[in-house]
Amino acid sequence: MAAPEEQELSQAQTEKLLQFQDLTGLESMDQCRRTLEQHNWNIEAAVQDRLNEQEGVPSVFNPPPARPLQVNTTDHRVYSYIVSRPQPRGLLGWSYYLIMLPFRFTYYTLLDIFRFTLRFIRPDPRGRVTDPVGDVMSFIHSFEEKYGRSHPVFYQGTYSQALNDAKRELRYLLVYLHGDDHQDTDEFCRTTLCSEEVLTFINTRMLFWACSTSKPEGYRVSQALRENTYPFLAMIMLKDRKMTVVGRLEGLIQPEDLINQLTFIMEANQTYLMSERLEREERNQTQVLRQQQDEAYLASLRADQKKAIKKREEQEQKRQEEENARQSILAEERRRRTLEEEKERKSECLPPEPSLDDPDSVKIVFKLPNDSRVERRFLFSQSLTIIHDFLFSLKETPEKFQIVTNFPRRVLPCLPTEEQPNPPTLMEAGLSRSEVLFVQDLTDD
Repeated sequence: MAAPEEQELSQAQTEKLLQFQDLTGLESMDQCRRTLEQHNWNIEAAVQDRLNEQEGVPSVFNPPPARPLQVNTTDHRVYSYIVSRPQPRGLLGWSYYLIMLPFRFTYYTLLDIFRFTLRFIRPDPRGRVTDPVGDVMSFIHSFEEKYGRSHPVFYQGTYSQALNDAKRELRYLLVYLHGDDHQDTDEFCRTTLCSEEVLTFINTRMLFWACSTSKPEGYRVSQALRENTYPFLAMIMLKDRKMTVVGRLEGLIQPEDLINQLTFIMEANQTYLMSERLEREERNQTQVLRQQQDEAYLASLRADQKKAIKKREEQEQKRQEEENARQSILAEERRRRTLEEEKERKSECLPPEPSLDDPDSVKIVFKLPNDSRVERRFLFSQSLTIIHDFLFSLKETPEKFQIVTNFPRRVLPCLPTEEQPNPPTLMEAGLSRSEVLFVQDLTDD
């Protein structure tokens, strides 16, 4: 069975098709058309879905199995900086450490076994993210209640939204995972994160997203980034067209050291960011050039369409004029034949002309509009209608006319009217035995 023929695209759909090809770089027009048809010709949704496909983000039309956030965390070039807690010093410190080591080992082992068992009996409620924005905003409010409003500007949105904004703006994204129960969290927030120099450094150079791991959204991000200890910071940027973790900072880090480490990470990856910016600028220029070419093509196409429409209109107008002329000729021919038939019928219905010696006869000379003369005899007792029918039957007589006497000048009422249904006879009209009557043409009136 043959495939159904594709429907012809409208002008608006053609423009969307070219614009979609510009934005996505697809070579196949058929693939562009199928994608737009899947999205009911919503170009914004189609472009977003295509970009998500290129970046590994699940498509709404072919969703893959759920998995952690699309951030590359396996790059072997990730810079890691871990601050360890101070080791015990002196004989007393080491003695205390060695005495407590078995108890500590037993405690944490039993705690891990308990948590592992509890995970099967009662799944961790943090595994279900129902309100990611609410989780972020709740953390921000609790942070400000405890540490005040002097802190880096928190991104007020989901982790995915922060990634998208950082990618779109080609900026660094610094992620902070807040461990509520960790012993170093409070000191890090008060002395490092809320310090004036750290606050200014972060606000002027990057986006900053943070959430508590006790919240479902923070817990999900912690599983994606696989932190080892707290406080935990991760630097993320667009690298090789993927949002990639390029730096990990773990442990209690001091303000000056944090700024130095972040600066080192940014300088080490500056070439990648510059490369992405140059490549994006080149893509934008190519897109602008292609858009200009498409606009020129569409303008030429619209001009050709206008010419074709105008030509069709002129042809239709000419055809209509020819048809009207033909109809006029046919109508005139029908009218002429009808008039001839009517003249012939009137001629056949005329009574015979009286003889010359008939005492009741009247001799009338008619002067026609073409200056020719016609003579005929009638009876005084006949109606004026007979005179009209006689003149009407002549080929030289116009279609519409009236009969006028010379002196005194008057129009003879030859045809019946509402006021006078029966026209008068020649006697009643006051005609003499010999008359000259004038026929006036009324065709143009």
